[in-house]
Amino acid sequence: MTIPDQQALKIAVAKAAVAEVREGTILGVGTGSTVDCFIDELARAGVRLAAAVSSSRRTSARLESLGVRVIGLEALKEPMDLYIDGADEIDARLCMIKGGGGALTQEKIVASAARRFICIVDASKRVEILGRFPLPCEVIASAITPVSWAIRALGGEPVLRSGVLTDNGHPILDVRGLQIEDPEAMERTLNQIPGIVTNGIFALRRADLALVASPAGVVRLQHN
Repeated sequence: MTIPDQQALKIAVAKAAVAEVREGTILGVGTGSTVDCFIDELARAGVRLAAAVSSSRRTSARLESLGVRVIGLEALKEPMDLYIDGADEIDARLCMIKGGGGALTQEKIVASAARRFICIVDASKRVEILGRFPLPCEVIASAITPVSWAIRALGGEPVLRSGVLTDNGHPILDVRGLQIEDPEAMERTLNQIPGIVTNGIFALRRADLALVASPAGVVRLQHN
């Protein structure tokens, strides 16, 4: 798939996501190139939000540049109706790997504060088994060595993402070589390793709906 073709699919799925947003709501917004398209299409459609809760400085800047008021989670009086974000991989059960853009911790936090999670992707992100895309793990810097030992014991090979710190000020280890056949179990296992702030498996809080764009159109996938 060429870059122009993939960009067209991102725009198509962004437009489909805009149709899911209610006027006047507080919306949770993720991070990434597909989300950038969604923010642009939301503005183009003239959908007025009460406010947005953002998962990254990058997203906050884009929302504010288009006139959307960005608030923190502490301003919420109840869970948001909807969170919209992309993914690096998604399986048939709507479990995901996220964090290629480095915002995995805030994405997981904001997703936890929403009643409904819609994932927007192009068809190239669909996989049978998670793990082809390197799994991001945000880690405490002083724990990189013991965390790496623990990850290798699980069969993965961690590689420090060079020159990158998250919005929280932490480095990221990208883990290659994992075949994640049980995403929930792997997410729990990684959660227990001291020094890992967040891992990029979104299975315990998976998507409720995936909008998937292909040249044939945008399809809706849901899990039971």
